[in-house]
Amino acid sequence: MGFLNLKEMEEREIIPGYRAVFVHSENMSLAYWDIDSGAVMPEHSHPHEQIANVLEGRFELTVNGEPRVLEPGMVAVIPGGVPHGGVALTPCRLLDAFHPPREDYK
Repeated sequence: MGFLNLKEMEEREIIPGYRAVFVHSENMSLAYWDIDSGAVMPEHSHPHEQIANVLEGRFELTVNGEPRVLEPGMVAVIPGGVPHGGVALTPCRLLDAFHPPREDYK
């Protein structure tokens, strides 16, 4: 796959207010999210390990019933199968890494 320019890739809205560009390798997926203020990600779980990185804004993430407000420079490590969800407190940019790759995002 080599080099990619995220600005040239198609952005997809997965749920209202959550738009992302996805990059996939053989062993992982990355999601570069652009999230509207107030947009809610309903609680869900998946078998993938996930590392959520806040690049811009404030995002309240609840993992296994524990809420935490994340700001730039903060990271959450979410094991596979653990329920999580959240809400953008401001417009946000997040980077999520998933292992194994998210086939549903390809």
